[in-house]
Amino acid sequence: MSEKPAILYVDDEEANLLLFRISFEGKRDVLVANSPEEGLLKLAENRNRIRAVISDMHMPKMNGVQFIEKAQETVNDIPYYILSGYAFNDEIEKALQSNTIKKFFTKPFDRLEIENYLNGQ
Repeated sequence: MSEKPAILYVDDEEANLLLFRISFEGKRDVLVANSPEEGLLKLAENRNRIRAVISDMHMPKMNGVQFIEKAQETVNDIPYYILSGYAFNDEIEKALQSNTIKKFFTKPFDRLEIENYLNGQ
């Protein structure tokens, strides 16, 4: 297992997971999960390596903000972000205001914008 720092990306669409991994792998490992439940498991297993978590907003069973709130019960000292193709909404606004998430990114994503946030950590 690699000891490089890692980021975790959670999205229920396989194509998005692949695109994200290809875009950001390099100086860090990109761990991906295709459900919030898998994301929570990977976060727990890799809690010492994960430096940031990015989640899709709209997923079955649990949305991105709900996933992040649950994830923060396990790891609360790293930044969490939402990446979504859907419009900014009240739930995301509240998550930003309460510091549950650090930033809302839109799909299609701007790799440099996300990279700048990841490198600022």
